Amino acid sequence: MDAQGRGRADDVDPADQWVLNPNTGEYELRLAPSTAQSSVPGPRGGRGTAAAAGARRTAPARRPAKAPGDETSSPRRRPTAPADAAASRRGRRPVPKKAKGKKVLMWTGGSLALVLIAASGAAYLYYEHLNNNITSVSDDGAGTGGFSKDRAINILLIGTDKRTGKGNEGYGDKNSAGHADTTLVLHVSKDRTNATVLSIPRDLITDIPDCPTTQEDGSEKVIPGQQRTRFNNSLGQEDRTPSCTMRTITELTGLKMDHFMVADFNAVKTLTSAVGGVDVCLAKDIKDKDSKLDLPKGEHTIEGEEALAFVRTRHSVGFGGDLSRIELQQQFLGSMLRKLKSNATLTSPSKMVKLAEAGTKALTVDSQISTIKKLADLGAELGKFDTKNLTFATVPVVDNPAEKVKATVVLKEPQAQQLFAMVRDDVSLTDVKQQKKKEKAAEAARLKGTKAPASEVRVRILNGGAVAGSAQETLSWLQVQEGVTKSENAGNAEQPLAKTTLEYGPDQAGQARRLAAIMGLSGSAMKPGKSVTNSQGVPAMTLTLGKDFEGAGVPLTTPAKVPEDVQKATADKVECAK
Repeated sequence: MDAQGRGRADDVDPADQWVLNPNTGEYELRLAPSTAQSSVPGPRGGRGTAAAAGARRTAPARRPAKAPGDETSSPRRRPTAPADAAASRRGRRPVPKKAKGKKVLMWTGGSLALVLIAASGAAYLYYEHLNNNITSVSDDGAGTGGFSKDRAINILLIGTDKRTGKGNEGYGDKNSAGHADTTLVLHVSKDRTNATVLSIPRDLITDIPDCPTTQEDGSEKVIPGQQRTRFNNSLGQEDRTPSCTMRTITELTGLKMDHFMVADFNAVKTLTSAVGGVDVCLAKDIKDKDSKLDLPKGEHTIEGEEALAFVRTRHSVGFGGDLSRIELQQQFLGSMLRKLKSNATLTSPSKMVKLAEAGTKALTVDSQISTIKKLADLGAELGKFDTKNLTFATVPVVDNPAEKVKATVVLKEPQAQQLFAMVRDDVSLTDVKQQKKKEKAAEAARLKGTKAPASEVRVRILNGGAVAGSAQETLSWLQVQEGVTKSENAGNAEQPLAKTTLEYGPDQAGQARRLAAIMGLSGSAMKPGKSVTNSQGVPAMTLTLGKDFEGAGVPLTTPAKVPEDVQKATADKVECAK
């Protein structure tokens, strides 16, 4: 995960070779005759071949096995399209495809790992060179296998405090394997109108599950789990990889991750310098000897070492702990995102190429997104929401009651579970509309109208992902306490479901409304369809208990508002650190 250990192909800045043509609105390559074979970073042509070979990134210590269905055999595979192959044989670069519509967005990350880089055609202009910058690690089956354009996207972003590698010296424990020092869960809504970033406190006490992990020789080793330990031990410690942090997040929140991105200390320095600095505001003078931040009150533009000191400082802000530092980092990320999406960045060829270089060098990603094309496709989805609809929220916690000297925290309930449920169910933390008005109105209408008596409700209960025994528990509760005597346990569903659903026929709407009221189901959980025949040969509804089911009598309606005491902020607002 060393973000450095690489040189440049030569001393020519690639950004200086791309010029914006005002007539076409696109970047064009302008090369002097003497540099035609060597000035563009990459492995092709004359001395450029040797130079590029020296510029390639050192292979990671852990080489993942080829993921099932992965179109690449390794993170370094070159494009195999016939046109590209022919261009390679002629010693020329493949001609980039003309950008359509808006500029293509490429996702990169910093030590805090929340960066959207609008790369335009730059992601394709020197495809191979940027591909060689990327380091990937297997997700070990902990993820979904890849994001999809027709559903919400969940990305795990990790900033590690790893102390090894060039650029990471002098920050504490020498040669430390690192931890999940800063952890963010980015959830982008299905309709791409909004996004939520959950900050996971590093000192949160949680359980780390057993972690199957791909070894250097391709074999698999199961790293034993650990009960009641700090969350940040899910990475680095006991040879745990990012896939283990993925599994820990899923256990904690119920969210299945699509991908992960990891970056170290040096990423903050390189990315902030590439973008030309990040604007921050301080409500007071800060002089922190530990982080080495020394800034007076007021507004500043910071980059490099100073930016790293800013995101690492904690003793001089708020209450002087990790939770105060999280708020500071959220403010920093919001400012960086605004800078990245500003016209000053998007219309600058120099900044765009420098960002592409810095971003690809800074990241370690999962093997499902180990090429520029895959990162660009992902970035195109992640860049659709407006910054005013990007909300940062910190998972609600309280001091660990088991400790006399407070050093760790535990989840604050029920607020934490309510917040997790909102993110799982794709509910925005801002006021942006989640669905089309017609769809929302239709869902609300399903709950309105007359309700049949409980004694007339006929329903088959299936377990579709809830804990074992949930169907029988619900059956007993409905029959004994709620008077739904015409109900039966129909066993397990054919396919697991994330959410509990109630399917019913056209003439069973009254029964459905009654059962929804008893179960605490929302209109979105009600699925008008067809009835089925129960064991007695009588038409009945089908209630399938999904993974969100928490027990008989526990309402399944997702909260519509953010729970009280949840710290949150939106990315479009300028905040001054206190």
